[in-house]
Amino acid sequence: MGRFTVWDYVVFAAMLLISAIIGIYYAFVGGGQKTSKDFLTAGRSMSALPVALSLTASFMSAVTVLGTPAEIYRYGAVFCIFAITYALVVLCSAEIFLPVFYKLGITSTYEYLELRFNKYLRLCGTVLFIIQTTLYTGIVIYAPALALNQVTGFDLWGAVVATGVVCTFYCTLGGLKAVVWTDVFQVGIMVAGFSSVIIRAVVVQEGIGHIVNDSYHGGRLNFWDFDPNPLQRHTFWTIVIGGTFTWTGIYGVNQSQVQRYIACKNRFHAKLSLYINLVGLWAILVCATLCGLALYSIYKDCDPWTANQVSALDQLMPYLVLDILQDFPGVPGLFVASAYSGTLSTVSSSINALAAVTVEDLIKPYFKSLSEKKLSRISMGMSLFYGGVCIAMAAVASLLGALLQAALSIFGMVGGPLLGLFALGILCSFANGIGAFVGLVSGFVISLWVGIGSQIYPPLPVRTKPLSLSIEGCNITSGNLTSTEIPLTTVFSTPGAERPALADNWYSLSYLYFSTLGTLVTVVVGIIISLLTGGLKQNTDRKFLLTKEDFLSNFSRSETEQPEKVEVLNWKPFTMADEGTDNPAFSHIEMDVASDKNKVNGLHI
Repeated sequence: MGRFTVWDYVVFAAMLLISAIIGIYYAFVGGGQKTSKDFLTAGRSMSALPVALSLTASFMSAVTVLGTPAEIYRYGAVFCIFAITYALVVLCSAEIFLPVFYKLGITSTYEYLELRFNKYLRLCGTVLFIIQTTLYTGIVIYAPALALNQVTGFDLWGAVVATGVVCTFYCTLGGLKAVVWTDVFQVGIMVAGFSSVIIRAVVVQEGIGHIVNDSYHGGRLNFWDFDPNPLQRHTFWTIVIGGTFTWTGIYGVNQSQVQRYIACKNRFHAKLSLYINLVGLWAILVCATLCGLALYSIYKDCDPWTANQVSALDQLMPYLVLDILQDFPGVPGLFVASAYSGTLSTVSSSINALAAVTVEDLIKPYFKSLSEKKLSRISMGMSLFYGGVCIAMAAVASLLGALLQAALSIFGMVGGPLLGLFALGILCSFANGIGAFVGLVSGFVISLWVGIGSQIYPPLPVRTKPLSLSIEGCNITSGNLTSTEIPLTTVFSTPGAERPALADNWYSLSYLYFSTLGTLVTVVVGIIISLLTGGLKQNTDRKFLLTKEDFLSNFSRSETEQPEKVEVLNWKPFTMADEGTDNPAFSHIEMDVASDKNKVNGLHI
């Protein structure tokens, strides 16, 4: 197999350099980042297209670039059903969550929890988000770097530190504007990397017909699996129902995504950005699927994983790139640049979101006298700090990879109950603070129970349905072939004896349903407890709920264009004026909560 040449490093370095230049440009253009609003929400001036591409980019980390094709190679194209899921997710995010967040003019999504319930729930949400995101960025930086390093010999820590430093650099200097515009550039690189692989694979296999034909005969085109059993890992229903809940937790209420569509200049642009982003998600899904089928078509007679050429499935893509593109100097470098673009875009949006949440939820409420200039400086400082934390987490991931992966999948279960919490607030006018809190806790307990159980007793192959791989066409000595076969059987057969009854039904639940379970438990328990604690007696301000007007305003274009923007910008000054801001000891939000306390929590029964 080929190794990396100078040209590949040049292409990679160019990608990092351009990202850094974009950061420098936005640090100084238009007078730089004067206020924390400029820094964290780009002064609410973005238009739909760059935001849409940015949403697509950060959804697509290097895990997608390397993992999805390998997933399709191993389990077949049933993964494509996610196309339906993405459509449902975008619909829910744009029509349920976006209108409420946008009209309130908030920077941190968790601010909503205080406005609607109380400040303790806001703190819960914030802390969970910070832990989950730092764990996630550690893995996102390290895992792909390791896979690329093992196949291509691309320097591991050089790449990790370079990407981490460049990322922190442009996040700290340019704020959200730099994050969005570097994402736009990086989406281009990702598509280019995918395209180079697909085009070359089609040439090598003499036409796309051959690839599809091989995939069909190899059982890889298993789109329609309507098995309603919730224990099967991927079927039509688990992907459409489970996937929708899992991804709505990310698109609808996760700070890193919400922060970007809130940065649009009016609500029409905000919604449009989500719908354009849907097209981007579909395009990426198609690219990844074609790569996965090409992988199968090329290696159908000699699977590099079984033949010990690669040690993990996520190394298949870099292996293929070196195999078919080694005669083209710089092109393997383009593919590596595309994988790292995935990392950069995900990490940069995480850093910016972490800074936003820290400033808005942990600093602003407690230090009221800070000037805008100081807040802007603090936001920059937080970006720098979290950049360092992310690189440190990558180092932790290198030492405790499996542990961190487990921690992440456990925190991934946080998404479900949080989605339930926001859904309660936005959709149920009678939900109160007590109901929301009890619902949140019970949602967690159930999710964690299933989640930790499935970590200890992984589901059997009957549930995950891996497809057959062959090594008949390999011309390698057969001495080392058994080494991957034996562990698999031992892993699954030894626990067989002591697997508890729960392991094969409750813990084998498809991972996509963890979120669904968390959301539904949170909502149901929340509604019951709220009704029992006098939720019907409270009168909730309509601006915290999804109203009929929010939905109808879709159809009157004139309404969504300008007035919305004016209302958003002037929302706070007016309420503040009513509540007497001469006394800096009172924040308008605290006043609001204090005056509503007896109603909101329904405690006056």
